[in-house]
Amino acid sequence: MGSIGCMGSIGYLVEADMTAPEQNKALVLKAFDTLFNQRDYGAAEYFWSEHYIQHSAHIAPGRAGLFDLIRSLPDTLRYEHQLVLAEGDHVMLHGRFTGNGSPAALVAADVVRVENGKLAEHWDVLQDEATRTESVSGLPMFGDRFPPER
Repeated sequence: MGSIGCMGSIGYLVEADMTAPEQNKALVLKAFDTLFNQRDYGAAEYFWSEHYIQHSAHIAPGRAGLFDLIRSLPDTLRYEHQLVLAEGDHVMLHGRFTGNGSPAALVAADVVRVENGKLAEHWDVLQDEATRTESVSGLPMFGDRFPPER
């Protein structure tokens, strides 16, 4: 195993022998935690490109659009991921946003393009998390348990 290093002034740990996709996964996970869970906007600026391209129909353009949206949401907002995949400069996450001020959590498939060590572009698909009663498949959308009935 390679040595552990620190990237950037904010710092997130990476193994020296990690592949670029593994480094991109670590970067995106740290960025999501910094913005959505810690709500540290100053630190989050380090992770998002100044020229960030936003494809989501729910978020205003650019880094400022994303940060403004998060500022408008309750302090109870939390993000957790279940699956993270990476290929080349793209990272895909299957995650859940809870505490967003809505009765249902949002299950998300996020795709992020990384460029020069920054989150440069984003696409997403969001859906209200189904309860056991609402699930036609009989399986939870996230993890191995259903959320409480609404």
